[in-house]
Amino acid sequence: MQTPTEFTFQRIARAIDFLQREYRQQPSLEAVAGHIGMSAFHFQRLFTEWAGVSPKKFVQYLTLAHAKSMLRENHATLFDAADATGLSGTGRLHDLFVRIEGMTPGEYKNGGAALTLCYHFAESPFGRVLMASSAKGICHLAFADDDATALTELKKQFPRAQYHPAVDLIHSNVRQLFTRDWSRLDEIKLHLKATPFQLKVWEALLKIPQGRLTTYGALAQRIAQPNASRAVGSAVGDNPVAFLIPCHRVIQSTGMFGQYHWGPLRKQVMIGWEAAQREAESVFD
Repeated sequence: MQTPTEFTFQRIARAIDFLQREYRQQPSLEAVAGHIGMSAFHFQRLFTEWAGVSPKKFVQYLTLAHAKSMLRENHATLFDAADATGLSGTGRLHDLFVRIEGMTPGEYKNGGAALTLCYHFAESPFGRVLMASSAKGICHLAFADDDATALTELKKQFPRAQYHPAVDLIHSNVRQLFTRDWSRLDEIKLHLKATPFQLKVWEALLKIPQGRLTTYGALAQRIAQPNASRAVGSAVGDNPVAFLIPCHRVIQSTGMFGQYHWGPLRKQVMIGWEAAQREAESVFD
């Protein structure tokens, strides 16, 4: 059975997909609302509550021109903010993370036999998620369009671990990130099963501020591997922690958004949502 948050996201996603396909025709608010079976009044209110901006404004964040302008804007300063210490703004998730801890060789090789993992399903603005953590930090966060399938995929990653359905402090902190209550967060740590190269790529991803974008080539240059764009792309695709490690902020050099492990439409929605949040925050800076 769908939760209210999940139902809202699916309606929003359908509306955004329609706007993306039909924006050249400048569809009216009534047309978009009718496409998802709502009145124009209720759709406008629902969308604005979710995104913080009107549907028309949101579509502007999803155009090719906007993506290219974001890339140009961040060409020289994309990672500069990551060198600052402390929390420089609520729009910069990377500042909330102290470090990524890789699993020990034994944990990595034996399928998590020594690990006890707590897991929990929760709601996010982009649909239901499954998160899991060890005693050291978050090790898995994935969008869960189907609970059973999502749990099976988690257990494939750590086939010999012990699993317990529970909500711990780490899970609670992550849920606050989704609700944008970041004022009292403890340090969030990530405990990941990865190669040294993957960890290096994921650390670079954490330095991309919310509402900003980069390319696979720029990411490869950042980790001093300018000829490794393809390998960087594979590492981005293997990211086991959705949203927190923001692989959705990496797009093609042409400005096209490209693919995403949890669906290209969800990636578009996340990019547009973050751009809207960034603009809202700038009004109060």
